[in-house]
Amino acid sequence: MKICLYSPYVPKHFGGGEKYFFDVATVLARDHKVTVAVHRDLKPTEILEKVARYEDFFHRSLEKVSFVPAPLHDGSILEKLRWTRKFDICIVVTDGSLFFSAARKNILHIQIPFTQPKRAFSEQLKLSNWRIKNANSLFTRDIVQRAWNTKIQFVHYPAIDQACFQAVDKKEKVILSVGRFFKQLHSKRQDVLVQAFAQLLHQQPQLTKGWKLVLVGTVEDESYFAEVQQFAKSLPVEFYTKLNRQELLSWYKKATFYWHAAGFEVDQDQHPEQVEHFGISTAEAMASGCIPVVVGKGGQVEVLGESLKSLEWQTVEECCYITSELMQQSSDWPAWQAAVRQQAGTFSESRFAQTLYEMIGK
Repeated sequence: MKICLYSPYVPKHFGGGEKYFFDVATVLARDHKVTVAVHRDLKPTEILEKVARYEDFFHRSLEKVSFVPAPLHDGSILEKLRWTRKFDICIVVTDGSLFFSAARKNILHIQIPFTQPKRAFSEQLKLSNWRIKNANSLFTRDIVQRAWNTKIQFVHYPAIDQACFQAVDKKEKVILSVGRFFKQLHSKRQDVLVQAFAQLLHQQPQLTKGWKLVLVGTVEDESYFAEVQQFAKSLPVEFYTKLNRQELLSWYKKATFYWHAAGFEVDQDQHPEQVEHFGISTAEAMASGCIPVVVGKGGQVEVLGESLKSLEWQTVEECCYITSELMQQSSDWPAWQAAVRQQAGTFSESRFAQTLYEMIGK
């Protein structure tokens, strides 16, 4: 089949949503002709450069995927209909906006818990054009179903790379956090993590001797990044902003604990878009045996599952307390590592592919 994929975030962003997008592309490209639609203003050299960056960032080949300039970003209704009608399936990641597609089957992926209703007749008509809808978590699904008054048939969890599940060497005194540096929407709140680490060092100077906090992620907001760096001044905090996939996996294997603060002090009933919608980095860290200590909101609750609920926190004090308790009980680490790796298996590549093929109807 001829399948078109489009995301308004590609090729601008390099995060979990883009990993999901290219996981879909590479899985389908095994058996189908896959085309990724990109902004039509991009020159061929620019497209090649962006593709190379994605291949390096995610450490996978996109050789079987075609990248083609298309009118899906800024074209007229007729242009979009003409362009999409040559495809059997059109899969789109939405940023909240919708358009009409003339592909034989249209699949909409929703990765943000949008709360703005779509009451207008034109919006409901567009929604009906996307017969198959899926969300990246139960959290996102439930909110969007209510807001948009539409049925979302599938929850399509992102996949954890099999490489994350490989045998883990001896862990080091590392607390890891992975996420882009930005302030808007579901900010990863690295500023809060630095604050928590400083407090932990102050409260437990002997227990935390030799420990360091490692923050990994691309920089999208330079001023926020500089702010976090200033907070971390004179602390054992390391920043890595340009790691490739293999280098990131190396940190997953080294780290003992994984911290995540997206959604800190956010009322998720009022602002669900500001908490973690899923949180693939937490799941990947767990697959590598990192013990997660994360804000218990949004999709992170699903990532940890009921069995790991005791590792969730809401305040800096709780984060420090849970982490210090775990540090003192190092003899329990193997049991924790086994438990978190088992939970991470929920998000395997095989399950990802199975759900994907259910949606396209193979």
